[in-house]
Amino acid sequence: MATRLKIKTTEGDIVIRLYDETPRHRDNFLKLAKNGYFNGTLFHRVIKDFMIQGGDPDSKNAPKGKILGTGGPDYTIPAEFVYPRYFHKRGALSAARTGDEVNPDRESSGSQFYIVWGKIYKPAELKQMERQMAMQQEQEVFNLLAKEHREEIMEFRRNRDQAGLQTLQEQLIEETKKICRQKGKPTFTTEQTEAYTTVGGTPFLDNQYTVFGEVEEGINVVERIQNRKTDRNDRPTEDVKVESIAIL
Repeated sequence: MATRLKIKTTEGDIVIRLYDETPRHRDNFLKLAKNGYFNGTLFHRVIKDFMIQGGDPDSKNAPKGKILGTGGPDYTIPAEFVYPRYFHKRGALSAARTGDEVNPDRESSGSQFYIVWGKIYKPAELKQMERQMAMQQEQEVFNLLAKEHREEIMEFRRNRDQAGLQTLQEQLIEETKKICRQKGKPTFTTEQTEAYTTVGGTPFLDNQYTVFGEVEEGINVVERIQNRKTDRNDRPTEDVKVESIAIL
């Protein structure tokens, strides 16, 4: 049985469906909704043609100009990537998180979420993105291998052994290419390509943030919110509030 909730906002109602394949995110969102955690929170970060973000408890009754986005419960949720089945199409419900540099496991915020708006892409743009994804994959694999050989690299540097460093680098590059061949080139599925070229979304966020639900009704409300005038910190100049979230 699908888990559906109605987010009542000052701009209108948004009905979302939570995915059973992301049980930790589903159960956490349900728990917070039942406890009234989101009531009175704002959509505190709104970027046109990108997304609307909410769920920060510090946004309740926040005075104008207050910088928001760091609030939440004292826990994070382990990432639940169900990719490529669930991706960042328009209307996707995803978990916000801190950046990779402080959060390499890409764990989600305990309460902050965003709803994707994005834009419609041309097929050529997606092809270019696939090439970038392949380069990023190579970089990530190489960095991982370099980390494994850190002591060896440090030893070469201490001894100023440039030839040894060069040989090791060439070995790691070869190993990187081999691993990437085994993994296969990252590509968008037919479903993703169809969605991104007709409905829209934010493909560059795929496999980076947990997608745990989607909008079933009220996408026009999301559109209205993402069109709101905002200040320099992306906060709407007129508050858009979550009044309540009810389980249907």
